[in-house]
Amino acid sequence: MAKGLPHIAPLMLNTSDFHYNLPVQLIAMRPAVKRQKSRLMVLKKDGATRHNLFEKVPDYFNSGDMLILNETKVVPARLIGKTQNGKPLDILITGKSSGERYGVLSRGKYSGILHFEGGFTCQVYEGKEAEFQSPEILKELICKNGLMPLPPYINRPPEDSDRERYQCVYAKHEGSIAAPTAGLHFTDELLADIRTKGVSIRALTHHVGTGTFRPVKSEFVEAHRMDEESFEMDSSLTDDITAVKAKGGRVIYVGTTVTRAVESVLSGAYEADDSTDGKLKGRTSLFIYPGYVFKGADAIITNFHLPRSTPLFLVSAFIGKDNVLNAYNEAISAGYRFFSYGDAMLLL
Repeated sequence: MAKGLPHIAPLMLNTSDFHYNLPVQLIAMRPAVKRQKSRLMVLKKDGATRHNLFEKVPDYFNSGDMLILNETKVVPARLIGKTQNGKPLDILITGKSSGERYGVLSRGKYSGILHFEGGFTCQVYEGKEAEFQSPEILKELICKNGLMPLPPYINRPPEDSDRERYQCVYAKHEGSIAAPTAGLHFTDELLADIRTKGVSIRALTHHVGTGTFRPVKSEFVEAHRMDEESFEMDSSLTDDITAVKAKGGRVIYVGTTVTRAVESVLSGAYEADDSTDGKLKGRTSLFIYPGYVFKGADAIITNFHLPRSTPLFLVSAFIGKDNVLNAYNEAISAGYRFFSYGDAMLLL
């Protein structure tokens, strides 16, 4: 499908209006000891808040509701090598670029050979692309040397435990360079409890790429452009969403990636890919910010997001910028933990 126009007339939103001050000690360096023991702030569209633990999230669901998860799996695609001068250099493989090259994120603009343990090498081009001897070599390198790509604000090296905890319990399909962090709070037992309440649980795959977390540097929100990310879902999902809502049930998205995937399809704001397996596959660069008219979401589960970030704009579009910033300040006062390994919100 061709990309649609899902927003109302431009509002000329200042990026600086989506800023808040976060004490550095509230950035979560590690997850909660138990996934379901994260704190949960419930925020309603009238601005009212309630505080709970995430394990109580089923209390807010009703029989007939639908919960939609993202089954993407994080690839341990962070590689640490040495330049020709012997200096260590991190690169994060972001996906196929052009020809035999792969896009990478790294500090600086290094060009040259990068050496890894085990005799592996790659050619780096200006810190933006890398070329390996073959896709098989890259796969072997990631398998043997790859680290989980923790975000830079988690100021510590990745640990063995991150291979489990920076991954949703229901993750199935490799392809992400960051976790869909709203899903990190769920356990198999919690999902079973939700099903017991008569809530249908559906899943899609939206691979998290640079589009989700690339910084917004423009003065006005509308000037930012999202990088494309790929997704796939059952071709029946959108009809099933319509059926749930027609019966009075609510559709609850788990995370901003689910939100963007489903809303892209419902808005017609995506590019479809060929599919022969009955799946709806496509790519989206949909940027959701205040002024967007939601087509399917009745509630969203999410984490606390960075200032001036695209996920923050998305949740502000759903629940209101002032409500979000007031709730964030309340969370700061209450000592909530922020960002990927932090606490959760339920937006109602």
